[in-house]
Amino acid sequence: MGITALEIKQRTFTKSLRGYDVAEVNAFLSMLASEWEHQVVKMKDLERDLKEINDKLGHYQRIEATLHETLQTARENAEQRLENARRDSKNKIQKAELEAENVLAEARQQRQHIRQSILKLLERREEIIRGISSYLDFARKSIEGFEKDNENIYSLPKGEEDTSGALGTTRKSQSKKAAVTPEGLSAPGSEDIDELLDEID
Repeated sequence: MGITALEIKQRTFTKSLRGYDVAEVNAFLSMLASEWEHQVVKMKDLERDLKEINDKLGHYQRIEATLHETLQTARENAEQRLENARRDSKNKIQKAELEAENVLAEARQQRQHIRQSILKLLERREEIIRGISSYLDFARKSIEGFEKDNENIYSLPKGEEDTSGALGTTRKSQSKKAAVTPEGLSAPGSEDIDELLDEID
């Protein structure tokens, strides 16, 4: 303010014939000076409080700015982590799908290989069955030829003595030879059987 309490107290006025009561004016000026001084002190207190408030406000504003910056950084970090997590999750899903496709492809390939092996085994079984059947049919025809003996190969001529020793020797020598059947087939010996089994294998 441009005026002080002391200036109010020391203020003098020109006296006139019919002017104000000097004592009353002085009393009023004294009271006004006291009130003025009181208001000046109060104003200084308010200014000091305002300064403190402004300082605190500035401090709080700096804190707010720091918090805002921290929150912004945290938000950006969270978004970055979320994006990284999504990308990582997507990569893992794609990798898992690729691995699953590879496993399925390998399983299909193994299944196809097993199926082909089974088909080969079935074909081999059919070949073995046909070979055994052919051999058994050949053996049956040979046995039938042995049983018929239309040429009397396995019979002794009439008039010859039937000695056990001579008969045994004759049969042993004849068993080593191939007998001819009426169909023109030779009876299988042990070597023929081995060759047939080798063909079946």
